[in-house]
Amino acid sequence: MGTVDVRPAPRDGVAPLPGFAWRPVGLVALAQLAVLTAVSWRYGFHRDELYFVAAGERPAWGYVDQPPLVPMLARAAGEVLGDSPAALRVVPGLVAAATVVVVALVARELGGGRAAQVLTAAATALSAFVLVTGHMLSTATLDLLVWTVVGLLALRLLRTGDGRWWVAIGLAVGAGLAAKWLVLLLVAVLGLAVLLVGPRSVLRSGWLGAGVALAAALAAPVVVWQAAHDFPLLTVAGGISEDDGAENRILFVPLQLAYLSPVLAPVWLAGLVRLWRRPELRWARALAVSYPLLCIALLALGGKPYYSIPLLLLLVAAGAEPTLHWLRRGPVASRRSLATTSAVVGGVLSVVVALPVLPPGLLNGPVLAMNKEQGEQVGWPEFAATIARAWRQIPPPERATAVIVTSNYGQAGAIERYGPGLGLPQPYSGHMSYADWGPPPDTLRGPVLLVGPAGEDTPDAFTACRVVASHDNGLGVDNDEQGTRVRLCAGTTAPWSRLWPRLHHFY
Repeated sequence: MGTVDVRPAPRDGVAPLPGFAWRPVGLVALAQLAVLTAVSWRYGFHRDELYFVAAGERPAWGYVDQPPLVPMLARAAGEVLGDSPAALRVVPGLVAAATVVVVALVARELGGGRAAQVLTAAATALSAFVLVTGHMLSTATLDLLVWTVVGLLALRLLRTGDGRWWVAIGLAVGAGLAAKWLVLLLVAVLGLAVLLVGPRSVLRSGWLGAGVALAAALAAPVVVWQAAHDFPLLTVAGGISEDDGAENRILFVPLQLAYLSPVLAPVWLAGLVRLWRRPELRWARALAVSYPLLCIALLALGGKPYYSIPLLLLLVAAGAEPTLHWLRRGPVASRRSLATTSAVVGGVLSVVVALPVLPPGLLNGPVLAMNKEQGEQVGWPEFAATIARAWRQIPPPERATAVIVTSNYGQAGAIERYGPGLGLPQPYSGHMSYADWGPPPDTLRGPVLLVGPAGEDTPDAFTACRVVASHDNGLGVDNDEQGTRVRLCAGTTAPWSRLWPRLHHFY
């Protein structure tokens, strides 16, 4: 029961696959979706979500730090489902559920039977990183699904040798480039791995060119926009490497163990060994080689450690069979007890770290140390109220020509979202794409409310500045905006059109 036989007929010596366990895998995905939906309303918008909503209100083929797909989805969710965190998070919840199914399909592609598929689905659904990206809308949410889909299609290509799968890969890559360009790194390491360990025959297929052409055609509008704006995405990526590269390298190995769950480390390591050692999986060795190649690339580039997590999920799928084999050997009762205890502890830790299940006041400490994004969902209405109190210190006759300038897009997004109900005007910011949505009109020559360190690098741009407020979220959460200072300046030393290029920043 619960297994549907969708095995293809053997072709050219290709062995048939086990049936796919649609019912139990589907139940795992639905259970995960139910949990994500149940907590989707808690805390509030994440700073990035506020930015995506703002970007979606200004549709374009690209933005300084991202392609257009996520802002488009944010706008669609708002128009169809309503303006709330729960409505916005329907999208990531569905994407996370789809990721669970895709990774289970990878287990099947590697010969895993019903039990291996269900174990893979459960491990994926309870992984901390999958829960984080499934709870809130982000570019990583879609990127995770894209990487796992490309991985599944690549394995199908390598297993069957049927070059027509290149077209499907091209479609997935092209669509993925509308969300995040990191998928190109996956394509690069997979291609290099195939060159190193084979099967190289798939690279000689005429369908490869068709796949590349399809991906290029789908990505063309996004690439053209980036080219017309001097490829700001590359500038942002370079800044991440320069500013955070050392920290990313230091934390890389520990975070590889922690991002999914320490409990799953033995599973994906077993998958890595299985892919390399098992003769019947020789065709899949490229997947085993891709992960260390990706790690080397990320260490060299100073990329974020979570960029490699999708490949770890594919290795979890590969490690499900040997994990089950280990459980069936020797003293079964003790091994199952150990596995059950580990799974429960790992699952609870993942939920607590990834999802808003604790009272906000309990986030400080280990939770924020492991997942600071929880704190970035707390206190935005209170933040807008702090700005409103500072705004009211401007004499009413001067407010018509006054300007609010923030230091980052989260602050601007919060004021844009909650400010109108508090009597605040449209905010401006030099951060990321908000810089493209400015500058303020030159006719606004009145007082300036500077939020955070905005303008501190250009002290000669503003006159007679004084601190008028310091933000306290009132919940005791030590997030990035706790303690943010608000300064009120008498005015500017030059028209906004001249000052704006100096206020533009990516980091």
